[in-house]
Amino acid sequence: MTENKGKILVVDDERLTLKNLSYILTKEGYEVVTADSGSSALHRLQKEEFDLVITDLKMEKVSGLDILEKCKEWWPETEVIMITAYATVDSAISAMKKGAYHYITKPFKLDELRKVVKEALEKVNLKRENSRLKEELERLRANQVEFITKNPEMRRILETAEKIAPTDCSVLITGETGTGKELLARYIHAHSLRKDKTFLAVNCGAFTEELLANELFGHEKGAYTGAVNTKKGLLEIASGGTLFLDEITEMSPTMQVKLLRVLQEKEFLRIGGTDPIKIDVRFIAATNRDLKKEIEAGRFREDLYFRLNVVSFRLPPLAERKEDIPLLSYFFLKKYAKEMHKEVKEIEESAMEILMDYDFPGNVRELENIIARAVALTGSDKISESHLPEDLRKLKIFTYRKKEKTLPSLEEQEKEYIKLVLKETGWNKTLTAQILGIDRATLWRKLKKYELDEEGSL
Repeated sequence: MTENKGKILVVDDERLTLKNLSYILTKEGYEVVTADSGSSALHRLQKEEFDLVITDLKMEKVSGLDILEKCKEWWPETEVIMITAYATVDSAISAMKKGAYHYITKPFKLDELRKVVKEALEKVNLKRENSRLKEELERLRANQVEFITKNPEMRRILETAEKIAPTDCSVLITGETGTGKELLARYIHAHSLRKDKTFLAVNCGAFTEELLANELFGHEKGAYTGAVNTKKGLLEIASGGTLFLDEITEMSPTMQVKLLRVLQEKEFLRIGGTDPIKIDVRFIAATNRDLKKEIEAGRFREDLYFRLNVVSFRLPPLAERKEDIPLLSYFFLKKYAKEMHKEVKEIEESAMEILMDYDFPGNVRELENIIARAVALTGSDKISESHLPEDLRKLKIFTYRKKEKTLPSLEEQEKEYIKLVLKETGWNKTLTAQILGIDRATLWRKLKKYELDEEGSL
């Protein structure tokens, strides 16, 4: 049975044209409903929504323009294609101004009809997907969820984070760079009893041992040359709140010993000080390294690990949560369109396919940068393939990417590569066969095997 690819209402008062259009579109796999007058078309449109309406322009009583106006009023996302034997510049302009997707003159060419119908339905699907994503984003914001995700594993992590947030236990977060470790730390703080107190973040790899000690513990006046005033450290400033120690594995062995004492005694000394200062701080630490390997190599203290690792989370890379890419893409699109004062609202399907195929070694942070760049580059209301980085477009086929944690088969790679070469050669099969290093007969067999044809697969 042919898979339904869209629901189309065809309107024409010429029965032969109506019958031919219905036959052609049904054969292409579309669900087709017909109306032999404008009045019956409006009656049908009042009751149900269609993906696409194809209507004759000149009809008695109710014209194609009347149908166009009512369709856009009742079903804004439905596209309308006008067909007429009486084409004039004025009628075409009038139809397009009122929102018609395209204008085809009789007698129409079948290839042109198929192409326009396919593109119109792609636009409808894209608009509906945009609307669905926007609704999902609003739902997430309404629930005050800082994480934009619908990935089951991420949802479980957030549920657990909310449960342990009201406690004061230390938390250890692991995951690749750019997966959102600090965001999760802020999420835990925001759902804790400390949410009205200070949240401070420090990157342990950004300081030398001496500077990090000064940042965390502060110093007394005269503790060293240049210490003209007493300075509070982050431990003291964060008291009552949360301190996030990012890249904890970059901390020197000496600093690890000092931090362990703070965790055990809940007090510390300023540099140059003699009086212990009591603190009430919730510690959250994070790293992109394998802590067990760091312990085995002697670079990280096991006792400190156990102190920090009361509750632990591993954030999955973006490659393991592909379903979040569209949501995150539109989240960042809206963010940067607002910041850059641009009316960018859509990401074309072909551009989204490239994003979905990419592995994102830089994770969510890399996706954010890509979308920000695309918003800056586009001169229209949408992001297309051309606005994505060139190397990203080239990597669409040539990466051995993991799909659902499994490597693609050789056949999958071959099919993708044949599709790429066909597209690049404009479906010149002789040239494609030459590039692939095979004869035309072999290419023909592979096209048949992989069900590749000009109308559908590319």
